[in-house]
Amino acid sequence: MIAALRTLFFLGLAIPVLSKPNILLISIDDLNDWVGCLQGHPQARTPNIDRLAKSGTLFANAHCQAPVCNPSRASLMTGRYPHSSGVYFLAPDLKKAPALRDLPTLPEVFAKEGYRTLAAGKLFHGHDQRYFQEYGGNMGGFGPRPAKKLSQPHGHPLWDWGAFPEKDEEMPDEKVADWAIEQLGKEHETPFLMGVGFWRPHVPMYAPQKWFDLFPREQIQLPKVRENDLADISPYARDLTTLNHVAPTHSWMTTAGQWKHAVQAYLASIAFADHQVGRVLDALEASPHRDNTIVVLFSDHGFHLGEKERWAKRSLWEDGTRIPLIISAPGYQGDKVSARPAELLDIFPTLLELASLPADPKQEGQSLVPLLEDPQAAWQHPALTSFGPGNIAIRTERMRYIRYADGSEELYDHRTDPDEHFNLLHQSPVSPSDRKLADELASHLPEREAPLLPGKSTGHEAFRAANDARKLPTGD
Repeated sequence: MIAALRTLFFLGLAIPVLSKPNILLISIDDLNDWVGCLQGHPQARTPNIDRLAKSGTLFANAHCQAPVCNPSRASLMTGRYPHSSGVYFLAPDLKKAPALRDLPTLPEVFAKEGYRTLAAGKLFHGHDQRYFQEYGGNMGGFGPRPAKKLSQPHGHPLWDWGAFPEKDEEMPDEKVADWAIEQLGKEHETPFLMGVGFWRPHVPMYAPQKWFDLFPREQIQLPKVRENDLADISPYARDLTTLNHVAPTHSWMTTAGQWKHAVQAYLASIAFADHQVGRVLDALEASPHRDNTIVVLFSDHGFHLGEKERWAKRSLWEDGTRIPLIISAPGYQGDKVSARPAELLDIFPTLLELASLPADPKQEGQSLVPLLEDPQAAWQHPALTSFGPGNIAIRTERMRYIRYADGSEELYDHRTDPDEHFNLLHQSPVSPSDRKLADELASHLPEREAPLLPGKSTGHEAFRAANDARKLPTGD
């Protein structure tokens, strides 16, 4: 019998079982907390993500390390913060960052430990075939797209929404799920690490009409938006989230009458992606791997749909950083919820421990295994998110603290202000207790931040515009 197998004897039957657990990574691009089990939007329909949460532990206070695809995924896959690597935005590629260039990524580490690594869709921010032993393809990425944009006539080519194409079979995510179903139906002689990367609900927010029909536009409930919500933050903080961004402005969305339509499209795209998740989970359940597979479902960052008077990602507020994170592992009780702050950065060390592989003491995340065992276990690790050097958010179970490059600050108490409408540090005078809380949270700020690496990206442009407007260094 091959070395990767051991034999269980049960009722006189010899059953070969992989000596290491399989790992199924399910990534959903740009999914915020509009998930049923996270209660981020009352109309969200995610029965399949919700059933996965029932089978494992839902980390209800999980956050990305950067509110942008490339640095978030680079951080997850290397175990290093953006403020350690210098990869803050969509460029440069992680292999061009001196701090990351020679680091083996998550799938590469598992491959060295005898795992067969395979993936399809989006797990990294491009070049996935470079990291997995077998890559099934991106299956069409953000396509297909109509000859002419449907809803936003101007702006970035990807920024659009509406019912398109006609059939699920034309969508790349359907093809990604098909690939995963085929792979899960096979016998594998060694343990596998399989990545399944879905593209929706990332813009363009397209899905076939039947998914839009689940959410009649006239019944759409809009997110809570407080008038003049940005009045209690610094000019620099406003600039950082408004200047040189590619997403449509909130004022355009409202005056063009597209707010409800875009929310409908996001909900429809989520429902479509959840359906694909369900197809993969069904295939796992029907496969010979069902009892020996760790499932980790995550998104790379949050997304605004009008909250804080803005759209898309690229913010240090709750809507920009909070993500779904679910871990279901053999031997651990399901239907658990942990409110302790968790990070995408924690996935790598958690999987090493669950697979009984050597820990890497240089990784900057924490294994979440103690919280899989007891969701209420003592936990002294806040979640950190950065958007360019000098701009960083600290999230604990109760509070969010933000420090910007100009020294301005924000503090929100989620017990009384879950929508982060009231910056407690804008009051005059600031209460001594709030100032003390802010100072305590500020102690978690990194002592050193890597300079911004060169690159041409939307994040670079927004960061430079904000810093130039306030005469702050850009690091160029």
